Amino acid sequence: MSSDADNDKAADAGGDAPDTQDNLTVTRHRITIGGREIAYTVTCGTLVFKEESEKKGEQAGEAEGEKPKAEIFFVAYTRDDVSEVADRPITFSFNGGPGSSSVWMHLGMLGPKRVLLDDLGFPLPPPYRLVENEYSLLDASDLVFIDPVATGYSRAVKGEKAKDFHSLKRDVASVGDFIRLYTTRYQRWSSPKFLIGESYGTTRAAALSGYLQETHGMYLSGLMLISVVLNFQTIRFATGNDLPPVLYLPTYAATAHYHQRLPSDLQSRTLRDLLDEVETFALERYGPALLKGASLPADERAELIRELARYTGVSEDYLDRTDLRIDIMRFVKELLRDQKRTVGRIDSRYTGIDRDAAGETFEYDPSLAATHGPYAATFNDYVRRELEFELDLPYKLLAPLYANWQWETDNRYVDVAETLRQAMSINPALKVHIANGYYDLATPHFATEYTINHLSLDPDLQGNISSSYYEAGHMMYVHLESLEKLKGELERFIGG
Repeated sequence: MSSDADNDKAADAGGDAPDTQDNLTVTRHRITIGGREIAYTVTCGTLVFKEESEKKGEQAGEAEGEKPKAEIFFVAYTRDDVSEVADRPITFSFNGGPGSSSVWMHLGMLGPKRVLLDDLGFPLPPPYRLVENEYSLLDASDLVFIDPVATGYSRAVKGEKAKDFHSLKRDVASVGDFIRLYTTRYQRWSSPKFLIGESYGTTRAAALSGYLQETHGMYLSGLMLISVVLNFQTIRFATGNDLPPVLYLPTYAATAHYHQRLPSDLQSRTLRDLLDEVETFALERYGPALLKGASLPADERAELIRELARYTGVSEDYLDRTDLRIDIMRFVKELLRDQKRTVGRIDSRYTGIDRDAAGETFEYDPSLAATHGPYAATFNDYVRRELEFELDLPYKLLAPLYANWQWETDNRYVDVAETLRQAMSINPALKVHIANGYYDLATPHFATEYTINHLSLDPDLQGNISSSYYEAGHMMYVHLESLEKLKGELERFIGG
């Protein structure tokens, strides 16, 4: 088994191909969505991403041409019965990480094929298979799935280093420049253009809304943000940062409610009714109490501990020892400790088993482990068997990029919310839809609401942002009822 260090060295060495030519396949297919048969074309493969270079010395400033930098893998679905491309929306899709390929929304939500799970989103035993996705967005928009460098089949070319792409700004520039290249080559400048990102992909999408406007004059029609993080201060547990404990509290309560760890009077409530109460408590009682720090009176502290225990399903003694602040990585271990089970971070409905039930954090995320196998198996079969793209490189669903990612921030907290505000102010037609999972402990919905409420967006533009909520996790689309609802929300958003 290769180590993360081995993977990083392989990525930095560039692609294995001896040349830097585009490598594309084109296939044609049909699907039935909403009772109507749709014929569509799939273009799949790698485009060579190039950057302009200049001659040096006496001829400085004279264009030398374009230098290949990377081979970017993508899968594009375009509807065949389109008479006027200017009327046909196109959506560029990517996931997050950093280090994730685009496979998750591709085969879980948007594309014409989806991974078969049970209706609640839990995996079936292997072997895994794909089925037609009757909730695909292909009836409403053409779709382009993009794998950033060192994810999927995307690689830096020989002589280039993959790590040079692995910073906030460089990642945005390379994905943005690929979008420009695709839009130009496939004559889509006149089409309504949308971005859809998940998790760190929402960070990328918000940053791209500014980059594409400023660099290429490409004004977008809309952003679809799935499980959002724009301001990392809202989700980074660190000494002196009291935002995350407050903003995670409703999701802790939702998780405890799902696993039936709350007192009977709270357990009998509907989830939304419970969250209304917990969110009010977080804003009006919990947040102000943490602001007091050591000046918080002892009796008020004791009362706060009692209420937090009711809402989170963990003991008063534990809350006292955490100084009222429950770290996410501790909560996933503590909630079901008496059952020797952990809960998922990506989706807290899932549970896992660690060797050490007494440890502080879990060995693995059971929600990620449950989906990794089905998505890996089905994509690797689908891309070669049905899309006829043949490449012997491993398809990297998740590359180990996060630890060495260059965040390029002076105060350690990335915040692209201001970029989004400015992009919406410059382009008042830009609309945003946000999808939130109640059981998402990676990017909790209350943290997203906090960020949006602090955008300082002009009142005339606040109506450009809409939200929807789902009784599922980070990848809410694995839950069939949520997938159906999400399809309707996004279809209306694009149509509007």
